[in-house]
Amino acid sequence: MTLLVFVEVVLRFGFGIGLMWSQELTLHLSAWMVLFGASYGVKVGSHIGVDALVKILPHKWQRIVSGFAVICCLIYCGIFTKGAWVYLSKMHMIGIELEDMPIPKWLGHSILLLGMLLLAWRLLELLWEIYTGRADGFKLTDEAKESMHIAQEVQEAADASAKARARARGGDTA
Repeated sequence: MTLLVFVEVVLRFGFGIGLMWSQELTLHLSAWMVLFGASYGVKVGSHIGVDALVKILPHKWQRIVSGFAVICCLIYCGIFTKGAWVYLSKMHMIGIELEDMPIPKWLGHSILLLGMLLLAWRLLELLWEIYTGRADGFKLTDEAKESMHIAQEVQEAADASAKARARARGGDTA
């Protein structure tokens, strides 16, 4: 996708020509990447969430609140899946293609249904883990913790570099 955008920019601004279909393909690739990525993010815990309130609750209540949140997400997935099914059915029945590419519109937009089904599957897995006690809630990225870890690594590298320079000058490393 990035390469396609780069080529399009070079062609358009460097040579005054372009690829008519590149913008539409880039848009669809982005949609596919985001909707596949949403379910993958639930699996590996890469989503950012605000769980400060949930974390101060007792363990049992953390699981209850998280289970409720997952059920709300599943309801959203169900509504979105139903809408995607209706939309894709109509696009298939009408038989139109994408604007700039000879691909059936229902096929290009099928990630709406597929992405929501994959997300619902991951959410059902998470709900089962919460129910069986193997998880307290969503696996979320803790940016503050990661930032502190990175800062510590940078500091350790700077300290090691300073010691190496001091040794190279023949100075004391203590």
